[in-house]
Amino acid sequence: MVRQDCGSCHGLTLRGGLGPALLPDTLRDKPAASLKYTILLGRPGTAMPPWQPFMSEAEADWIVAQLLRGFPEEAK
Repeated sequence: MVRQDCGSCHGLTLRGGLGPALLPDTLRDKPAASLKYTILLGRPGTAMPPWQPFMSEAEADWIVAQLLRGFPEEAK
């Protein structure tokens, strides 16, 4: 899910593309709750869509945890 859905805009290695990089170093100063709500609610005025219709808060929490630890491994 992370590689396919997030990677379509953030690059398949999550190093950036249409959207910014989603690597631990670039996310380090972002609160996990802020990242979660960006995933769920999107970013109005940008290409970031809301994913809330398609996933639960628990799934968004899982994605944030994976991104902060450096998922997927191949992106390192």
